[in-house]
Amino acid sequence: MLLQLHIKNVAVIDEVDISFEEGLNVLTGETGAGKSILIDAINMVLGGRISRDLIRSGEKKAVVEALYQFNTAVVGDLLETLGIKAEDDHTLVISREITTSGRSVCRVNGCMVNLSVLKDIGCLIVNIHGQHDNQALLQWENHIDFLDKYAGKQFLALKKEYRHMFEEVSSIKGQIRKMTGDERERERKIDLLKFQLEEINQAKLQRGEEEEIDRQRLLLGNAEKLMTVTSNAYDTLYAGTQAGVAVHDQLAEVLKSLGEVKQFDPKLEGYYIILEEVGYQLDELVHDLRDYRDQLEFDPDMLATLEQRMDLIYKLKRKYGSTIEEILAYRDRIQQEFEALSVSEETLKELGIRLEQYTKKLKSSAEALSRHRIEVAQNLQQKIMSELQDLDMAKTSFEVRIEKEYDQSGDYKFSQVGFDKVEFLISTNPGEPLKPLVKVASGGEMSRIMLAIKTVLADTDEVNTLIFDEIDMGVSGRAAQKIAEKLSLVAYQKQVLCITHLPQIASMADHHYLIEKNVIDDKSNTNVHKLSVQHRKKELARIIGGAVMTDLTLKNAEEMISIAEELKQTVKTMNN
Repeated sequence: MLLQLHIKNVAVIDEVDISFEEGLNVLTGETGAGKSILIDAINMVLGGRISRDLIRSGEKKAVVEALYQFNTAVVGDLLETLGIKAEDDHTLVISREITTSGRSVCRVNGCMVNLSVLKDIGCLIVNIHGQHDNQALLQWENHIDFLDKYAGKQFLALKKEYRHMFEEVSSIKGQIRKMTGDERERERKIDLLKFQLEEINQAKLQRGEEEEIDRQRLLLGNAEKLMTVTSNAYDTLYAGTQAGVAVHDQLAEVLKSLGEVKQFDPKLEGYYIILEEVGYQLDELVHDLRDYRDQLEFDPDMLATLEQRMDLIYKLKRKYGSTIEEILAYRDRIQQEFEALSVSEETLKELGIRLEQYTKKLKSSAEALSRHRIEVAQNLQQKIMSELQDLDMAKTSFEVRIEKEYDQSGDYKFSQVGFDKVEFLISTNPGEPLKPLVKVASGGEMSRIMLAIKTVLADTDEVNTLIFDEIDMGVSGRAAQKIAEKLSLVAYQKQVLCITHLPQIASMADHHYLIEKNVIDDKSNTNVHKLSVQHRKKELARIIGGAVMTDLTLKNAEEMISIAEELKQTVKTMNN
């Protein structure tokens, strides 16, 4: 339900805030007061196409904000899909601003969204009738959903079962297609995967292998230098050199000297113990150095082998991954793909049997859905025709056309809803052929057609706010009264906003708003006011009598409101 509307700098509207209520909200005003601008503003915030000319003269941008409360799961699911947090009270704050440069900024609950997202949300919460966009009923692809919802919950349960079978058939076809596909392409793929698997497996790669090879290459490449350094170190520390006595022997002399005097001073005793420990460590170090030196050898063949191994690894890395871990992970993936492509004929045969079984069930279920749709369509068609007669469109023809769809081979073309294509067609004049709803040109006729359809589908349509513009064009008298009653009937279940010039419709209002334009300092400004009971009578008298208001027109207005209240009470009683 549309709760509040804030409009700023839109055409002749400087700034206005409007609070709407449940039921039938009627908006009236003199010609040129700005009623159509109000519809333009609502259309703007719902993602409709808008012109920069709509920005108020002298201003840089126009802004429209709407507070909407939803009660359908489909809106909540869409918001969740979009990552937009819904408030606990199920309210949406939708805003859109356009600038003189043509820039458009859209937000939903503070989240910036693009225009297509705004349109998707708008289509679920408000229908504007009298405009040729933003209406689900004007898109034939949606007609099958309207018909199916009208068919009732039992039909929707059958439709759900059908969809489950459709998904199963699609899954089996996908498996077969993936396993077989084009035979030549399949064989080529198998050969390629087999070659890649053999190439990787023959290499017998080990995780951490590169690091170990690098370490060995470093040692072998510097073996001579390592031999020289370790030999010199051994000689200096233990064997001695021509230049002097070995460190080991010098340390032994120092220990011997300290041993002779250590009893004279405790400090010398500490020094002796430390040097003695150094001597032990030196013996171990010298032993390790000798072993290290003796194990060193320069093996050109081993170095060449390591280089070849590294070249193989680099070659595999260029083809299958930047590391050995990635190469092995790739091997595991293609192993699964190779096994799937090399599946046995027995598995394919089993899938083929399952496909045949489910396809038969799918066809039987789709035929049942189609038969039921044809029966329901006749009933829906008659009810809408009856509603159109009440709305002074007795010469109008309406048809719910159902056609089966076929693929290129001549078999049924199954979709998630069956094999039916459903479209609402209409002819507003005798002798004219039936045409799609979208091709009906008259705004007034379109609004009445939509009103008739909405009256019949009121229980099934999840959109809870309907806006009717120009619905009173070219009608009067009895037809006008019927339109008013239909609006009241729909408004018992939906929130309805209606701009009208007819007293019959205005008298049926649950909430009446006056749109008026004033000129201040040579600048026009439109305001919207909710009318009290007394002011409502005056406005209705103005609609009845024109510029001159008399006691008679006031009395007539009072009587029309009284009769309307009785009719609304009747509608309320019938729906309880």
